[in-house]
Amino acid sequence: MKIEIINPTTTAAFARKNLAAAQGVAAPGTEILSVSVESGPPSIESHYDEALGTIGILERIHEGEGAGVDGYVIACFGDPGYLAARELARGPVIGIAEAAFHVASIVATRFSVVTTLARTKIICEHLLQVHGFEHQCRKVRACGLEVLELEETGMAACHDIVEECRRAVAEDEIGAIVLGCAGMADLASHIQEEIGVPVIEGVTAATKLVEGIVALRLGTSKFGDLAYPLPKRLSGSVKHLEIAPRD
Repeated sequence: MKIEIINPTTTAAFARKNLAAAQGVAAPGTEILSVSVESGPPSIESHYDEALGTIGILERIHEGEGAGVDGYVIACFGDPGYLAARELARGPVIGIAEAAFHVASIVATRFSVVTTLARTKIICEHLLQVHGFEHQCRKVRACGLEVLELEETGMAACHDIVEECRRAVAEDEIGAIVLGCAGMADLASHIQEEIGVPVIEGVTAATKLVEGIVALRLGTSKFGDLAYPLPKRLSGSVKHLEIAPRD
């Protein structure tokens, strides 16, 4: 089985972190690939950033389909372009926010999300509605860090995240925490030890969900709105993403 973790930013350190996290939970025989988009933002913290990163995600899936990839993880907590990506892919495509919400809802009846900047709280709240978890999430909290600070300051940044998680446990009446950024993929175990409740981060959660769906011999439905995109002529910088006619 071959699973590709797609980092929709140009920051190579995130791809390395994603690879380590996914390999740490993958079953024997599962090959993990970790790739970054070739052009786009260094981090994703807005709707604009998500839009810029989406073309790169589709490029990676376009290539992965030709290389025999069985399933994909979109390693950004905004789940950018996940429906378009599913249209392209035979196998499952899972964003890390949706994966983390599912897992948190199984291990606890209520959870809170701890994310980075305050503006990303609104994006997360919208995703909770889209994915159907708004009634199980008690609160979305921001620790005030920019995404790139997670790479630049290391464990110093972790201290701020831990403190926000402590406040969530004390104030929100929850049973689990979801970490709202792929840049936190290496922090979940440490934070869980510090605060004493289950802590879910999406890269590992999505990796195991993709692995399970592939093992069940299931893929993305090609009936209805997730059918392959209609072939049509493209122009300009996206011409290489044209969809060939299918028999």
